[in-house]
Amino acid sequence: MKTYTKLNFHKHTFCLWREVSFAEIENLPLSHKSKSGSGYVFTEVGVYRISNHWGRAANCRWRLIANENFKSQQIKVGFANWSDFYPNDETSKLFFIKVDFVLMDVNFYHKLSPDYEPKYVLRNASETAKTIKIIKEILTETPWSKHLQFDDLDKLRRKIVEQLITTEKSFLEIKKLYFLSCHFDEGEIT
Repeated sequence: MKTYTKLNFHKHTFCLWREVSFAEIENLPLSHKSKSGSGYVFTEVGVYRISNHWGRAANCRWRLIANENFKSQQIKVGFANWSDFYPNDETSKLFFIKVDFVLMDVNFYHKLSPDYEPKYVLRNASETAKTIKIIKEILTETPWSKHLQFDDLDKLRRKIVEQLITTEKSFLEIKKLYFLSCHFDEGEIT
């Protein structure tokens, strides 16, 4: 596995940064300031980033795991260990999706992260973004369920989402299967 340092962490990487307080860096000198205005403090174990933009940063996918509701354009400090960086590109199947059904939250992670389990389908960046959009629709809206018969919408949502994150089936294929199973009676489709 590739080793990341202050010399290469900013080139085609994926990283989950953990929000920390400004107090953690108040006595540390700034090591680098990017053209976009982000500040970096390098340490032996990792890097602090002071920034108001997270997500896509040049050719990287850097997400801030915030302590509270995070709004774009707020300046936050994030920290990542050098071991938290993973290779990133647009075409390789590097990402998997996890869903927190309690918080109704969906997000993507890198296949090299400790959270990866073989049950999750790996997708490239574009496929991952499309699937997340569909999952958010399933979790928050109801028109997609119009022609399906069900007793418990939350249970149906969970079953469909689990199929989306653990199989290669499309949303349409999954809906068709549920539609057919709802109309299957004694060997005939009604």
